[in-house]
Amino acid sequence: MSTHKQLVPEVLRIVAAREAKAMLDEVNGVQAVVVATIDGFDIASASRTNVDPQRIAATASSIAAISAVVSAETNLGRNRSIIIDTDTDSGFAVVYSVQADVHQLVIDVVADKSAVIGQVVYRTAHFARTLTRT
Repeated sequence: MSTHKQLVPEVLRIVAAREAKAMLDEVNGVQAVVVATIDGFDIASASRTNVDPQRIAATASSIAAISAVVSAETNLGRNRSIIIDTDTDSGFAVVYSVQADVHQLVIDVVADKSAVIGQVVYRTAHFARTLTRT
């Protein structure tokens, strides 16, 4: 087990894994859900496809960091999420920042074109609230 997973409490990892699986099962078009530490290490994931949770965790945390800087530089307030929409109409990703007690986490949800962006964002926000109450 990686040192980063050990730093995140087991109960938080269990809840993250349960919620990732639930989101995959409940939201049409969701293909993968990865929960990562802010420094890019995956702590939980669920997937319908052959994705590498470690790679997704690393890139999602970088995207969250960049969006936080953009939010700060433009005086928009604390960044919450970013949507990555593609020009190929193959799908999108939602990267959502979460403060769960002292742990900064990132939820990355990858969805295909059959998913409704608003539904994925709504469910991801619910996921984030669940983590903050853990």
